[in-house]
Order: sequence, then structure tokens, then C-alpha cells
Amino acid sequence: MAVKLIKCNQDDLHRLQEISIKTFNDTFKDQNSTVNMTAYIQKAFNLKQLERELANPSSQFFFANFTNEVAGYLKVNMNDAQSEEMGEESLEIERIYIKNKFQKYGLGKSLLNKAMEIAMEHYKNKVWLGVWEKNENAIAFYEKMGFVHTSVHSFYMGDEKQTDFIMTKTLL
Repeated sequence: MAVKLIKCNQDDLHRLQEISIKTFNDTFKDQNSTVNMTAYIQKAFNLKQLERELANPSSQFFFANFTNEVAGYLKVNMNDAQSEEMGEESLEIERIYIKNKFQKYGLGKSLLNKAMEIAMEHYKNKVWLGVWEKNENAIAFYEKMGFVHTSVHSFYMGDEKQTDFIMTKTLL
């Protein structure tokens, strides 16, 4: 069964919000307080915020459809849409999430490959992402895909300061 990647637009706003909240909650709820999870989700995934992100020409979202269901999604940023100043030669994978029941079907690899394809189409020579230091499965996956730990930055889950590893893959 193949994964189908579909570029999102403003018509997908509500579906994007739904998958964003579901996958983020499933991924992080067991390691974070309900108060901090709620605060983050309300800030990051409210409709106005997602609408702004979808409208930004330097950001792109893609749904991963698998078995006729939205199983996950990808968000990439270039230029000034990047969450850290990494330069014009870089593309950021800001979000890559897969619903729990679709883990281990190769969807993450398909989404990462899409990000690499976009980076090459835009002549970027570096792809980077931030991953929570406690998300060991994701770190192992990114290492397997050729990313290396290059730095750290702070990520706020509600009022709690957390550490994300910056992982980078050089393309050229």
C-alpha cells in the first residue's frame, strides 16, 4: 500500500488542525502536564495561526494519505519562515507527525523524502529540524536517515522550557 502526499491549502484548514492536535497530543501527552499541553496546542494549532502558516509562501504543508485516511503530515519552512535563523541555503522540517496506528509503515520516510525533494528544487544544501531531547524514537529515526546532532535550542511547552536537539543533513 502506497502513501499519497497531498499539498495542503486553505480549504484543508480544519483537517490540518485536527491532525495537528491529534498527533501532537498522542506524541507528547504522556511526558507533559495537561496544562502545558493545552496551552501549547491552543497557541500553535488555533485556526488563525494555522491559516497564517498556510498563507505563508515560504511554508508548505503536506498530508500523508494512507488507506484513504490522513495518517500524518509534514510542514517545511524556508527563508524567513524558519523558526531559527539558519540561512537562505537551509530548509526546516518544522513538523513531521504520523498517527500512532500508522507508525512503522514508512510514512515518516516518505515525508522526509518529500522535504529533501523540496529542498533540492529550491537549491537548498541543508535540511534541519528540532527534536525534543527525550523523543528517543524520533532521534534514532533521524540518525538512520542521515541527520546529525549539530546544536540545541529552547522549546516552550506552555511555560516549561525544554531542550530540542537541532539535527541537520547536508544535501550537496
